[in-house]
Amino acid sequence: MTSTPPPAGGGPGTGRHETPDERADRQWAELLQELRVAQTGVQILFGLLLAVVFQPRFAELSAADRTIYVVTVMLGSATAAALIGPVSYHRMLTGRRLKPQTVTLAARLTVLGLVLLFCTMCSALLLVLRVALHDAVAPWLVGAMALWFLICWLVVPARLLARSAPEQEG
Repeated sequence: MTSTPPPAGGGPGTGRHETPDERADRQWAELLQELRVAQTGVQILFGLLLAVVFQPRFAELSAADRTIYVVTVMLGSATAAALIGPVSYHRMLTGRRLKPQTVTLAARLTVLGLVLLFCTMCSALLLVLRVALHDAVAPWLVGAMALWFLICWLVVPARLLARSAPEQEG
């Protein structure tokens, strides 16, 4: 008598009947796709940030702007580390039957990377707008853009999640 494995991760009504290994494989593949997008943007931004210090106008920056620059570069570096970290996990842990744990750890590091990316983007924008505008409007523009990021990254998916919750319960 053959038994089918219980659905893992789905539960009633989800339409998925996966083993824990199949679920981890699917989640890992989805996470890697998400990371490819984020990593590319972070690497380009970080490369541009590194080049700024070698520009002639860098010497003209105020002490405050230099501080913002250093903070931005450090945030960019931390962001790159967090978003590239899951690749290291995969390489070190492949074949050790730890995929579900690897997916969980990599997903957490990815969320941290996105928080750091948010901070990096806001810091870089603050620096650019301070240099470009030379007035007090820059922090307000950065605040508005930070709000836009939060709407796009958190509010929209949270609303979708809230709307779908009653459907999934029934």
